[in-house]
Amino acid sequence: MYQREGASAYKADLSNTLKLVSYLGNPQNDFKSVHIAGTNGKGSTSHMMASVFQEAGYKVGLYTSPHLKDFRERIKINGKLIAEENVVHFIEKHQSFFLQNQLSFFEMTVGMAFDFFKNEKVDIAVIEVGLGGRLDSTNIIKPEIAVITNIGLDHTRFLGETITKIAHEKAGVIKMETPVVIGEYTEETKAIFLSKSKETNSPILFAEDMSIPKLELDLLGDYQLKNSQTAYVALSVLKKMGWKLSKETIQAGLKKVVDNTGLAGRWQILNHSPKVICDTAHNREGLSLIIKQLNTVSYDQLHIVLGVVDDKNLDTILPLFPKNATYYFCKPNVVRGLEEEELKQKASQYSLVGQTYSSVNEAYKKSLIAAAKNDLIFVGGSTFVVAEVL
Repeated sequence: MYQREGASAYKADLSNTLKLVSYLGNPQNDFKSVHIAGTNGKGSTSHMMASVFQEAGYKVGLYTSPHLKDFRERIKINGKLIAEENVVHFIEKHQSFFLQNQLSFFEMTVGMAFDFFKNEKVDIAVIEVGLGGRLDSTNIIKPEIAVITNIGLDHTRFLGETITKIAHEKAGVIKMETPVVIGEYTEETKAIFLSKSKETNSPILFAEDMSIPKLELDLLGDYQLKNSQTAYVALSVLKKMGWKLSKETIQAGLKKVVDNTGLAGRWQILNHSPKVICDTAHNREGLSLIIKQLNTVSYDQLHIVLGVVDDKNLDTILPLFPKNATYYFCKPNVVRGLEEEELKQKASQYSLVGQTYSSVNEAYKKSLIAAAKNDLIFVGGSTFVVAEVL
């Protein structure tokens, strides 16, 4: 599992995926789809779009990663997790093929999702890219529209050390004569997207340049305004293509994302006294938005339960964190988890002070004991830290 182990489990190659879907009868050709890539916000945007399609009365598949508590969160139809027996049956039926071809965890899961969506005859499936775009296992679909939320420096070991290289990888989801919506851009990434859309003869829209009506969201977190703008523009394009998505339906769907899809871990309030907020943001761009929002919350004392994975460039994220907080350093319970002592030592270079704890849950429990009722506890740094607290 790439998410748990890191580089050793990552395959930058579509040959296995193509072999798998060919063996399964190319299920990806039997349903309509939307493809969503980007450094941050692609999960939220995927859930927003799925919620709107549900509100419009469509049968909607949703494929996302990673999961927080249950593997089955990755594959949903109308917000309902794939049944355990479907997962077990799929693996049992095809196990010899998986072993023979040494398929990765992600490749198997993509095959399972596409097979499930085909068998269940979904009207449309919203498919979130796992990592990158060009060589991601999901990039074998021919979607109605491609969406790229934004570009930031994350997973540089696989995608390249520069914004330009990463943008090239993400632009790989732009298909021939298929509309593409870009959420946020810089001048350098805009040039790459324009070049790719010209090469593929694909109409392109830049969502942040467009005016849209005021939207009400059930998802908290100021950063969701950007994601909702991207989703709104993409849905408006799909409406022009004949999908039954009125402005009212779009607005209703954006108000019910959590109810319709079960999205969790995005500026999620877990407790009110003391207030506890968790968020899965884990790279510089995502965390800078979270820290900015923390500064708008009133509290007496700030407590931060912090854990990260070992391939994170700490020099880019630790300077973002406030020095006046009490830290509870911990290691997420995955192979890639960074040792809590190492995190504490590195954090001290940026005047971030606190104690180490042997597990995420121990750190969280200690923060709850230490916090007064008007204090704020923030839990984050990694998807896995949030998953363990949830």
